[in-house]
Amino acid sequence: MAGIYDFSVETLGGDQVALSKFQGDVLLIVNTASKCGLTPQYEGLEALHRVHKDRGFAVLGFPCNQFGNQEPGTAADIASFCSLSYDVTFPMFAKIDVNGDNAHPLYRFLKEQKPGVLGSQAIKWNFTKFLVDRAGEVVARHAPTTSPEALSREIEDLLDAPRAT
Repeated sequence: MAGIYDFSVETLGGDQVALSKFQGDVLLIVNTASKCGLTPQYEGLEALHRVHKDRGFAVLGFPCNQFGNQEPGTAADIASFCSLSYDVTFPMFAKIDVNGDNAHPLYRFLKEQKPGVLGSQAIKWNFTKFLVDRAGEVVARHAPTTSPEALSREIEDLLDAPRAT
Protein backbone atom coordinates (compact mmCIF):
# COMPACT_ATOMS: atom_id res chain seq x y z
CA MET A 1 0.00 0.00 0.00
CA ALA A 2 1.23 3.48 -0.82
CA GLY A 3 2.14 5.90 1.93
CA ILE A 4 2.01 9.68 1.96
CA TYR A 5 5.67 9.94 0.94
CA ASP A 6 5.08 7.92 -2.23
CA PHE A 7 3.16 10.76 -3.89
CA SER A 8 4.43 13.57 -6.07
CA VAL A 9 2.55 16.81 -6.55
CA GLU A 10 2.87 19.76 -8.88
CA THR A 11 3.55 23.26 -7.56
CA LEU A 12 1.72 26.34 -8.80
CA GLY A 13 4.89 27.01 -10.82
CA GLY A 14 4.64 23.65 -12.60
CA ASP A 15 7.48 21.84 -10.80
CA GLN A 16 7.08 18.31 -9.47
CA VAL A 17 7.72 17.83 -5.76
CA ALA A 18 7.98 14.44 -4.09
CA LEU A 19 6.21 14.48 -0.73
CA SER A 20 9.19 12.51 0.58
CA LYS A 21 10.76 15.98 0.79
CA PHE A 22 8.58 16.45 3.88
CA GLN A 23 9.47 13.12 5.50
CA GLY A 24 9.80 13.58 9.26
CA ASP A 25 7.67 16.75 9.30
CA VAL A 26 4.20 17.25 10.72
CA LEU A 27 1.93 18.28 7.84
CA LEU A 28 -1.42 20.02 7.56
CA ILE A 29 -2.85 19.32 4.10
CA VAL A 30 -5.70 21.62 3.09
CA ASN A 31 -7.84 22.05 -0.02
CA THR A 32 -8.14 25.79 -0.54
CA ALA A 33 -10.14 28.34 -2.51
CA SER A 34 -9.73 32.08 -3.10
CA LYS A 35 -13.39 33.06 -3.35
CA CYS A 36 -14.94 31.18 -0.43
CA GLY A 37 -16.44 32.40 2.82
CA LEU A 38 -13.69 30.39 4.53
CA THR A 39 -10.87 31.99 2.50
CA PRO A 40 -9.80 34.13 5.50
CA GLN A 41 -8.50 30.86 6.99
CA TYR A 42 -5.40 31.50 4.87
CA GLU A 43 -4.39 33.96 7.58
CA GLY A 44 -4.57 31.32 10.32
CA LEU A 45 -2.88 28.69 8.16
CA GLU A 46 -0.02 31.07 7.46
CA ALA A 47 0.28 31.92 11.16
CA LEU A 48 0.53 28.21 12.06
CA HIS A 49 3.13 27.72 9.34
CA ARG A 50 5.28 30.63 10.51
CA VAL A 51 5.11 29.70 14.20
CA HIS A 52 5.97 26.03 13.73
CA LYS A 53 7.97 25.72 10.48
CA ASP A 54 11.35 25.76 12.26
CA ARG A 55 10.23 22.77 14.34
CA GLY A 56 9.42 20.60 11.31
CA PHE A 57 5.89 21.65 10.38
CA ALA A 58 4.41 22.62 7.04
CA VAL A 59 1.02 23.57 5.68
CA LEU A 60 0.48 22.24 2.15
CA GLY A 61 -2.24 24.04 0.19
CA PHE A 62 -4.12 22.44 -2.69
CA PRO A 63 -6.45 24.79 -4.57
CA CYS A 64 -9.66 23.13 -5.72
CA ASN A 65 -12.52 24.45 -7.85
CA GLN A 66 -15.04 21.67 -7.13
CA PHE A 67 -17.11 23.60 -4.59
CA GLY A 68 -19.21 26.42 -5.96
CA ASN A 69 -16.61 27.44 -8.58
CA GLN A 70 -14.72 29.26 -5.81
CA GLU A 71 -11.23 28.75 -7.27
CA PRO A 72 -11.69 29.65 -10.95
CA GLY A 73 -8.31 31.31 -11.55
CA THR A 74 -5.12 30.13 -13.18
CA ALA A 75 -2.07 29.03 -11.23
CA ALA A 76 -0.65 32.54 -11.64
CA ASP A 77 -3.90 34.08 -10.35
CA ILE A 78 -3.88 31.81 -7.30
CA ALA A 79 -0.22 32.52 -6.54
CA SER A 80 -0.76 36.26 -6.84
CA PHE A 81 -3.90 36.19 -4.67
CA CYS A 82 -2.21 34.14 -1.93
CA SER A 83 0.86 36.35 -1.90
CA LEU A 84 -0.86 39.74 -2.09
CA SER A 85 -3.90 39.02 0.08
CA TYR A 86 -2.44 36.78 2.80
CA ASP A 87 1.36 36.84 2.35
CA VAL A 88 1.29 33.04 2.07
CA THR A 89 4.73 31.47 2.36
CA PHE A 90 3.70 27.83 2.82
CA PRO A 91 3.84 25.58 -0.25
CA MET A 92 0.90 25.93 -2.62
CA PHE A 93 0.32 23.33 -5.29
CA ALA A 94 -1.45 23.13 -8.63
CA LYS A 95 -5.23 23.12 -8.67
CA ILE A 96 -6.60 19.60 -8.25
CA ASP A 97 -9.84 17.69 -7.87
CA VAL A 98 -10.38 16.17 -4.43
CA ASN A 99 -13.53 14.19 -5.28
CA GLY A 100 -14.77 12.14 -8.21
CA ASP A 101 -13.11 10.14 -10.95
CA ASN A 102 -10.38 12.75 -11.42
CA ALA A 103 -9.51 13.11 -7.73
CA HIS A 104 -5.77 13.44 -7.21
CA PRO A 105 -4.25 10.17 -5.92
CA LEU A 106 -3.01 11.99 -2.80
CA TYR A 107 -6.57 12.94 -1.90
CA ARG A 108 -7.84 9.45 -2.61
CA PHE A 109 -5.24 8.22 -0.13
CA LEU A 110 -6.05 10.86 2.51
CA LYS A 111 -9.78 10.09 2.33
CA GLU A 112 -9.16 6.34 2.63
CA GLN A 113 -6.94 6.87 5.65
CA LYS A 114 -9.33 9.24 7.45
CA PRO A 115 -12.93 9.05 6.26
CA GLY A 116 -15.31 11.76 7.32
CA VAL A 117 -18.52 11.60 9.34
CA LEU A 118 -20.27 8.23 9.14
CA GLY A 119 -17.42 6.85 7.04
CA SER A 120 -18.03 9.16 4.10
CA GLN A 121 -14.91 9.69 2.04
CA ALA A 122 -16.11 12.69 0.05
CA ILE A 123 -14.61 16.06 0.86
CA LYS A 124 -17.60 18.26 1.70
CA TRP A 125 -16.16 21.74 1.09
CA ASN A 126 -13.10 23.95 0.81
CA PHE A 127 -10.63 24.01 3.71
CA THR A 128 -11.01 20.40 4.84
CA LYS A 129 -7.83 19.69 6.80
CA PHE A 130 -5.78 16.49 7.14
CA LEU A 131 -3.13 16.30 9.84
CA VAL A 132 -0.16 13.99 9.22
CA ASP A 133 2.36 13.03 11.90
CA ARG A 134 6.15 12.78 11.52
CA ALA A 135 5.87 9.10 10.56
CA GLY A 136 3.59 9.93 7.63
CA GLU A 137 0.42 8.64 9.31
CA VAL A 138 -2.78 10.54 8.64
CA VAL A 139 -3.88 11.11 12.23
CA ALA A 140 -6.85 13.48 11.90
CA ARG A 141 -9.36 14.96 9.50
CA HIS A 142 -10.94 18.29 10.40
CA ALA A 143 -14.04 19.93 8.97
CA PRO A 144 -13.81 23.06 6.84
CA THR A 145 -15.28 25.13 9.66
CA THR A 146 -12.54 24.08 12.11
CA SER A 147 -10.30 27.11 12.35
CA PRO A 148 -6.56 26.70 11.91
CA GLU A 149 -6.08 28.21 15.38
CA ALA A 150 -8.16 25.38 16.89
CA LEU A 151 -5.53 22.90 15.64
CA SER A 152 -2.59 24.57 17.36
CA ARG A 153 -2.52 22.29 20.44
CA GLU A 154 -2.87 19.14 18.32
CA ILE A 155 -0.01 20.29 16.08
CA GLU A 156 2.17 21.15 19.08
CA ASP A 157 1.52 17.70 20.60
CA LEU A 158 2.64 16.04 17.36
CA LEU A 159 5.73 18.24 17.19
CA ASP A 160 6.59 17.41 20.82
CA ALA A 161 6.12 13.65 20.35
CA PRO A 162 9.32 11.60 20.31
CA ARG A 163 10.58 10.90 16.82
CA ALA A 164 10.40 7.30 15.71
CA THR A 165 13.76 5.66 15.23
